[in-house]
Amino acid sequence: MSAERNIRTNFAFYPPEGDEAAWGTTLESLERALRQAFLGLTVEYRISGVHGLTVLDFEIELASDVWIDGTAAMPKPDYSFITLTDVTADEAAVFVRWLRDSVVPAPHLVRFASSLAMANGEQDPWSLPAEGGDEEILAELRRHLASVDDE
Repeated sequence: MSAERNIRTNFAFYPPEGDEAAWGTTLESLERALRQAFLGLTVEYRISGVHGLTVLDFEIELASDVWIDGTAAMPKPDYSFITLTDVTADEAAVFVRWLRDSVVPAPHLVRFASSLAMANGEQDPWSLPAEGGDEEILAELRRHLASVDDE
């Protein structure tokens, strides 16, 4: 898959399977971290229509005129995720590197999936690279999308 394709999809980020409390964060601490890292943050707490639990919706300006929307759910230790909606791999890579390096306590604790992969039958989340910057993460996100993209 070439870098120019810029596929938009939803990306979801999860703690390790069986250790859903590994991130050790709450919606409130995630909101504080988002506020410290991203100017112009917009947040809203709401009750999820799917699970009936409180979630945090957020919008951040990732770069000049590049906005991303996300939802975070961490209502109890055994249920955690952050989803970015309608983003490119490039946009997701910047956000998830921040998540991996600034929020979670160890870099090997982030898994991810995409709605594109799930729509094509891939149900198992992939592990995010524990090392490297935006380019290494971007390469893995693109590899993930390429594995299910039929071009």
